[in-house]
Amino acid sequence: MAYAIHEIIPSETQVAMPGPNAGQLNEYIVRFDPYRAWELWPKKGKLYKGTEPHGSLLTTFVNNTAMHSIKKKKMMADGSIIVKENYTADKKFVALTVMYKIKGYNPNAGDWFWAKYDPDGKAVASGKVDACINCHSKKKDNDYIFTGEAMKK
Repeated sequence: MAYAIHEIIPSETQVAMPGPNAGQLNEYIVRFDPYRAWELWPKKGKLYKGTEPHGSLLTTFVNNTAMHSIKKKKMMADGSIIVKENYTADKKFVALTVMYKIKGYNPNAGDWFWAKYDPDGKAVASGKVDACINCHSKKKDNDYIFTGEAMKK
């Protein structure tokens, strides 16, 4: 006879995904599901060469939902979060930029919620940020993502 043991996690200890709110998103990726514990974007190490406006050096982390989509070579699933640490050429951390896919949030731009935080975690831009959308729309067929290629719908 076999027995299975299942761990039940009380609902009060589970953290819901944040809504389209820069403060909630920052708290989620820093406190509740720390992004630095996530996997790096495949084939990208720490401090790889970047381009403006993000910085000369970048480190890109992805949550489990995003990593699953990457491995399946699919468009990012709802709940995917991509966090990019932005550094100067001399390795000074200058900003954190985040893409967070929220179903129905902005269908005209891939449902991405965009956020940029200064080194202290203060949001300096968030939401349907025109500069982010205008630049990333060049990669509309790749789910607005520059970092990796070959995503399929």
